[in-house]
Amino acid sequence: MKARLGSLLLLATLVTACNAGCFFENRQGPPSECVDADGEKHPLFSFWVKNCNRCYCEEKSVHCCNQIPIPVSYDKQKCREEFHKETCTYRVVERDNPVKACAVEGWIM
Repeated sequence: MKARLGSLLLLATLVTACNAGCFFENRQGPPSECVDADGEKHPLFSFWVKNCNRCYCEEKSVHCCNQIPIPVSYDKQKCREEFHKETCTYRVVERDNPVKACAVEGWIM
């Protein structure tokens, strides 16, 4: 029984972590398209990427998920992360020598 409870707790944690980078918005605009927060129009059932999110226009909502892998397992004392908005990427570099990359052992989405 304890093993089953532990498994369910682990599964609930993983599901929460996997969905943490996604969000839904009620769809706006005419029946054949979605209008994003900047007023750009997208056809129904189409995908687009904006602000590092991949979005999908559904019948009743817009579904978007973060597309940025985030470094989580590296030497945080020696290194720091840099976010590059233009490419939606992180780079982990040494604090004392930012031209030198640090090893990263784990990333999350």
